[in-house]
Amino acid sequence: MILFEKHKEILDGATKAVYSRGFWAAYPENPKAYAEDGLAKAQEWYNTQLDNPFTELLQQNQNEWKGNETSPYTQELLNITYPAFEVDALIGNARSAMPDWRNATPETRAAVLIESLERIQKRFFDIALATMHTSGQAYMMSFQASGPHANDRALEAIAIGYDMLKRFPGKSEWDKPMGKFDIKVKKTWKAMGRGISLVIGCSTFPVWNTVPGLYASLMTGNPVIVKPHPGAILPIAIVVAEIQKALVSERFNPDIVQLAVDTYNSPITKDLATHPDVKIIDYTGGTKFGDYIESIPGKISFTEKAGVNSVIIDSVNELAPVMQNLAFAACLYSGQMCTAPQNIFIPEGGIKVGDTNVAFSDVAEAFADAVKNIVTHPKMGPGVLGAIQNIDTIQRIADAKENEEGGVVVLDSMSVQNEEFPNARSASPLVMTLDADAVDTYSEECFGPVVYIIRTRDTNQSIELAKKLASTRGAISCGAYTTDHKIKEHIAMEMEEAFTPVAFNLTGQIWMNQNAAFSDFHVTGGNPAGNASFTDPAYLVKRFVWVGHKEII
Repeated sequence: MILFEKHKEILDGATKAVYSRGFWAAYPENPKAYAEDGLAKAQEWYNTQLDNPFTELLQQNQNEWKGNETSPYTQELLNITYPAFEVDALIGNARSAMPDWRNATPETRAAVLIESLERIQKRFFDIALATMHTSGQAYMMSFQASGPHANDRALEAIAIGYDMLKRFPGKSEWDKPMGKFDIKVKKTWKAMGRGISLVIGCSTFPVWNTVPGLYASLMTGNPVIVKPHPGAILPIAIVVAEIQKALVSERFNPDIVQLAVDTYNSPITKDLATHPDVKIIDYTGGTKFGDYIESIPGKISFTEKAGVNSVIIDSVNELAPVMQNLAFAACLYSGQMCTAPQNIFIPEGGIKVGDTNVAFSDVAEAFADAVKNIVTHPKMGPGVLGAIQNIDTIQRIADAKENEEGGVVVLDSMSVQNEEFPNARSASPLVMTLDADAVDTYSEECFGPVVYIIRTRDTNQSIELAKKLASTRGAISCGAYTTDHKIKEHIAMEMEEAFTPVAFNLTGQIWMNQNAAFSDFHVTGGNPAGNASFTDPAYLVKRFVWVGHKEII
């Protein structure tokens, strides 16, 4: 209980924040809040990792070492290898480690897990460089998303899990009056984790998308096997190693959390997912494999899949701030975000800007110019767009131009000049205009830097198309701009029916891509973009069951 008391204040703060939904952050997002020499030391650490085995994991008896990550910035192999295990060995280790963790009190589990976050906090700079050179995120995004923001999301899962586990009493006396006598029964209840949990990571956000499910399962008493994307292992390997160290420091088996690496040529994800002892699966990635995960019988699955995110532009007070905001949202991490805008719906007659009307073509040109200003800026360009994680994304841009269905290229994709990393694999957003009837093109997610500006009959058709896409293809985010209160209400009501949140009239330093821990629910779980939400109570309570016993007193 000493460790619990140490971390009780942060747990109480997180729990309060979860239910108030205002701004709260346990871990500052500014690198200046941490060690002054943190980045320099991290660079030294990273350089020593290259061409060497990663030895921080407390996992033993590996059968070989694997790893073939490539840096999107240098386009060279990292040559870092990780201990690899057979599926049955991973399952056996998890099964052996499960009883002590499952029987630990919620207080103990919460304390150990928050302690692990404190350890991870000391590695934020290491994790940032690891994220950069596996995902292609720019440095600042790598630091914030894989560091403070990920830790906050993990803490959010701990707080909700703890609250759900403490919602009901562990024991009670049941006294039923029967007239001349009473029936007295002593009753006890225990929250039991469902079993082994598998978390399947993605290549673009290897930490941020992994830790919610990882910590949710751990908090509810389940051992976890983390299966990272073979192209982005190092960032989450650091996280797993620090969790294992926290477990060992409190005399728990480190195999409560295991890293399960594989390669592109020898994948093990399906073997793990279909193993009968795996009861819970968290997945982030493409729709096809996500649908497969959801179809496996006997599993509780939590998925975040692909979506087609829309922006509806009806009217604005000023055009420039809106275009700058949307351009930044489209350029951020080269559109390699599940929340990035893809389809911008604009009426063919143009939009109202203040008291004047601006033509469709002029709005499209204004957006393209705003994108170009970011891309060609020598500092902002590489700092905002980063690098392209997967070579397939480059091909996707070329395919978009070929399958244009009468579309017109307003701004072609170009490479982003990066003085620090001249060999970086980069691409700026391709901006194309399309007619509304080119639905076969814009109804598919084109993951990466591709933006379609779609000419609609009027705002009502824009809303109709955005709603239909969200309902049938899925959407994680939606942007809307209007100065008309009635139209705003109409957009909100229509998109609510598609279970899609709307960001209205954003300008300045906040973008539709962003979802904040303790405040925003990431993915609603109500449309095809995913069946779960970071982080609502259902994300936690499905991971455990209540088992009760009773005895006559």
